Amino acid sequence: MVRSLEPLVVGRVIGDVLDMFTPAADLSVTYASKQVANGCEIKPSAAADAPTVVIQGPISNNDLYALVMVDPDAPSPSEPTFREWLHWIVVDIPEGSDANKGKEVVQYMGPQPPTGIHRYVLAVFKQNRAIGGSLRPPNTRSNFSTQQFASQNALGLPVAAVYFNSQKQPAAKKR
Repeated sequence: MVRSLEPLVVGRVIGDVLDMFTPAADLSVTYASKQVANGCEIKPSAAADAPTVVIQGPISNNDLYALVMVDPDAPSPSEPTFREWLHWIVVDIPEGSDANKGKEVVQYMGPQPPTGIHRYVLAVFKQNRAIGGSLRPPNTRSNFSTQQFASQNALGLPVAAVYFNSQKQPAAKKR
């Protein structure tokens, strides 16, 4: 079932990271045994390894998808032009398959919030064609823009998105 946009609007994902879009695919994201739901909390230690990500469109016709994961709360006052911190890019993901069947362009990096609560956004875009061979990874993970990335790669608006919250764990409680 395609998810409602309301949690993405309330969580300021739409506006801060993504433009308004019409959901056109189902997105399932799971860390170990924890299913990601908009706004849920996941400890950095539980998200150290890449999640299982499955994208299912309305009609299975061998569509390909691109996945982007960012932290829009990484900016600091000393870096006013800083946008998002990039955590992961996978392209050419076959519909109905886990993201590990796609081409990882930027290696997964788990949440590492320095202070406070950070949102981690996973956005999915439908590709018009395979782009893995022509896509150049960004030079840096900082100052990334999901919207600019989508525009530069002719991806258009997202077809699905989900976000979770994470905050720094006290050293004694990491497990």
